[in-house]
Parts: sequence; C-alpha cells; structure tokens
Amino acid sequence: MRPCNNPVTGISYLFKALPLLTQKGIKSYVIIPLIINILFFSVGIYFGFSYFGDYIDKMLDTSKLWSWVAYIINFIKPLLYVFFGMTLFVLIFYTFSLLANIIASPFNSLLAEATEKYLTGQSMDESDGFEQIIKEIIPTIFMEIKKLIYMIAWSIPFLILLFVIPVIGPIIWFLFTAWMMSLQYMDYPMGNHKLNFGEQRTLQGQQRLFSLGFGGVTMGASMIPFVNFIIMPTAVIAATMIWLEQYAPEPEEPAEESTL
Repeated sequence: MRPCNNPVTGISYLFKALPLLTQKGIKSYVIIPLIINILFFSVGIYFGFSYFGDYIDKMLDTSKLWSWVAYIINFIKPLLYVFFGMTLFVLIFYTFSLLANIIASPFNSLLAEATEKYLTGQSMDESDGFEQIIKEIIPTIFMEIKKLIYMIAWSIPFLILLFVIPVIGPIIWFLFTAWMMSLQYMDYPMGNHKLNFGEQRTLQGQQRLFSLGFGGVTMGASMIPFVNFIIMPTAVIAATMIWLEQYAPEPEEPAEESTL
C-alpha cells in the first residue's frame, strides 16, 4: 500500500480519470452506466425544478402562525429559501444518485474491471461480459442495499443536526455525504477483489482525508447540471485508479535464486 492522506490528491483522481472515458477497452463499458446516470439525473432535475418552488412555499407558509412568528419568518425568508433550497436540492440529487448506482452496480463493476485491465496492461476477454453481469448481479445489488442501510442508519442523526445546528450541521452533513460517495465508488474495484464492506471501510478510514477529498469532489460535481451525467463512470474509473495506486497490495518481488 502507498498510503496518502492528502484530500487534494483524492480530488485530483476524478480529473485524471476523465481522459480514460474514451479509451479503447474502456469506452464500451462506459455506455450503460452513462445512460442510466443520464436517465436518473434527468428525472431528478425535472422533479427538482417542477416541485422546488411549491414545496419551499408550503414549508414557509406563515398564514396559520402567530403574527410575531410570521413577522420573523418573513424577515429571514430569503435566507430560509437558500437554506431549505440547498438542502432539498442536495437530498434530491443524492437520492437519485444512490438509486442510479443500485441499478448500474453490475455494469459499474465491469467498468472497474475493464479499467484495471487497461491500466495494468492485461488483455480484455470480451466474451464473458454478459455472463459476468448475470453472475454478479445479485451479489452487487445486495452490496448496494447493504450500503444503503448503512447510509440510512447514519443519515438520520446527521439530518437532525443539519436542521438543528445552523453552521456545524451542514458541514457535518457534507463530510458524511463525501464519505458515503467514497464508499460508494470504491466498492466497485474493492468488491472485484472480494473485499467485504467492513474491510473497505477500514481501509478507507486509514486514509480518511484522502477519501473525503475524493468523495467530496465527486459529490460536488454530481450537483452540477449536465456535468453530473458523466460523473458515475468517471468516478468508477477514478476509484479503480485509486485502488491500484493507493490500496492494492504491492506485487511480491521474486525470490533471488541461489548461485550455489
């Protein structure tokens, strides 16, 4: 292992992965995750823009409140619009991102495998792709559900903090979401090497700042309209590069033969 705990280095991997999207041996595995991501984020954008204003208006309706409470809320309403708007925006896109990853998980595992073979110089066996999808579809979706349960269990107290503590709550929520993004995408190359979810969390916890850098930039990019369309396959490729350069065991040196 080549340990690195620099968040800037974690951020850089997403940008290093971009040129690999169109490389031979990888690009054919990008297509399905890309289509799934476009479909889910398009639906997310539609719901976000269609119901955003009405939902916030209902949350900030002061018609049934005491006059002095209504006065205070109306006075700070612009700030509340920004706060609740950003919160709703993040929750919508994070939810659709998780759903997209669950559906695309078998294809993302294949993309991670193709990327690793491309980067290590090994030949691709094009004939076993569909069989591999069928073989891996139940284990990979089961792992996604396990991650989802982990996320829900921890998100409840962090969501409470998000609404209760004005400044610290959003920071904690951002760090938690960045951590979940790192766990989400690192699972594909690590899962291909039979690491269970606990082992994955332990490894990434040893380089937590690095992981938060990678997860944070991935989450931030997924919030940008149209950029978020390519984030899923890009993050899978980036995670595979991270696996090879940061976590994969060093190849053992061949023992020297005795000259005697």
